[in-house]
Amino acid sequence: MVNSSVLASLTTCIELLENLQLNSSRTGKDVSAGISTQGKLYHQKNGNFTINTMRTKACLNRELLLGPLQGSRCTHIMTTVGEEALESETLITDLIKAGTSIIRINCAHGSPESWSEIIRRVKRSSQMLEAPCRILMDLAGPKLRTDNLKPGPCVVKVSAKKNATGKVIFPAQVWLSHKGAGAPPPHLSPDAVLFIDDENFFTVVKVGDSLRFFDARGKKRMLKISRVFHVFSGTGFMAECTRTAYVSSGTELYIKRKKDRLPVGQVVDVPPRESSIRLRVGDLLIISRDSTCGEDNSYGHVSGAYRITCSSGYLFDAVKPGERIAFDDGKIWGVIKGTTSSEIVVSITHAGLRGTKLGSQKSINIPDSNIRFKGVTSKDLVDLEFVKSHADMVGVSFIRDTRDIIVLRQELEERKLQNLGIVLKIETKSGFEKLPLLLLEAMKSSNPLGVMIARGDLAVECGWERLADIQEEILSFCGAAHLPVIWATQVLESLVKSRVPTRAEITDVASGRKASCVMLNKGRHIVEAISTLDNILNSNSRQMKAEVKSLVPSSHLV
Repeated sequence: MVNSSVLASLTTCIELLENLQLNSSRTGKDVSAGISTQGKLYHQKNGNFTINTMRTKACLNRELLLGPLQGSRCTHIMTTVGEEALESETLITDLIKAGTSIIRINCAHGSPESWSEIIRRVKRSSQMLEAPCRILMDLAGPKLRTDNLKPGPCVVKVSAKKNATGKVIFPAQVWLSHKGAGAPPPHLSPDAVLFIDDENFFTVVKVGDSLRFFDARGKKRMLKISRVFHVFSGTGFMAECTRTAYVSSGTELYIKRKKDRLPVGQVVDVPPRESSIRLRVGDLLIISRDSTCGEDNSYGHVSGAYRITCSSGYLFDAVKPGERIAFDDGKIWGVIKGTTSSEIVVSITHAGLRGTKLGSQKSINIPDSNIRFKGVTSKDLVDLEFVKSHADMVGVSFIRDTRDIIVLRQELEERKLQNLGIVLKIETKSGFEKLPLLLLEAMKSSNPLGVMIARGDLAVECGWERLADIQEEILSFCGAAHLPVIWATQVLESLVKSRVPTRAEITDVASGRKASCVMLNKGRHIVEAISTLDNILNSNSRQMKAEVKSLVPSSHLV
């Protein structure tokens, strides 16, 4: 508990002993003199390692990397955003208003064009609100992922909420607007969003109108306009639907008034449904190196097996039969039954009772295999060129040993990026076991430095039952190094996705106060989750902060 000030604590212990012995009638002069001399020697040699000095150093390192804390806040909030942030003109502003002080962009997703627009909006909102907000960009690293599955149909399902007897208790809420009007206001939570091609839609439709259409199955359905909203760049309507409908691009909407049937417009740009395969215990799964092999049979059984692809050669070159394999952060587990140079056969051993979906770009972990990844990939180097002129920090994924640190330092020195913050993401068993060596190697450079506890992959690699001890140990190591820690993965996930947190998530956030920063991932109710997180982190229970009271010499106690 005194890792951040070991020398100062030892010195204080000696002073305590010295004062106790001086006040004891049983203590001889020789012993007392020896301890007193030792205490003075510590003060002379280690004056730069006092408790206050070490605390100042830790605060300075935190500010250099994450920026100064605003107002009475004691913990930074980091929020992950993706291309969905571009669908709303106000989302970034709302995130910063709610308490976000760092925006994270994952370079594994999106493009430089979308990253640039996100960063532009962050800087504009930060300046407008006079609230500093830094940018962290995570390099994708050598993570194993499933390749993209064949896109599903471009159709959206609209369904009302029903009770146990099948009676509608709440109609489905559908947002209707022109494509250029953007996303619905953040305080609305529609069940579906439909864009209409004709701008005359806004001049013809009014509250109370009924829009009739035939859905993708040819069923007659109706949307009733309930409310109108003037959004950032146009007008939008909220409509209600009481019967299940499948709406696709090209669906024509009509207004029926008395004897007339007025055309309103067509639905456009319905996105394709995300494809997935549902795996159950006992299923066989073939992982193929060639993306052309599995494109047409990703959805069902072929010769008794499902098929996905993974383009990374690391996977096929290192795995052996009998090794465990996990998908999607451990939601699905299997055992490797056989391998060739281009295929791996997996038998599924753990999944949900009704099966678990596996989709595109989901993680693959092989905790028993000693795969030798290249620490910084060619894609990382390309993305680093963008990062150097747009971000305040770079996140380095899947760090395994000091060679990865050395390679990274060389790339940064070559680009003259001595001031770019570095965040080491600890998400592998090797990275955790070698953490002290990694920190010592990384601290050789002048770059501001910090550590992220990436608990998703870390739990899969090291075992769920060890995660609580592992995250405490990482906090302890970083406390000794006086480096800031980012607490990440599944923070308030239920609140972000469904608006209702679990009790365990609330206590997890309270534990996160030991870190310098807590990270939230994107989701439907992200703004509300940030507000809740900000309240918990900055409540009056600040004694939970991971700063143990310093030892005080007994002379001060008197």
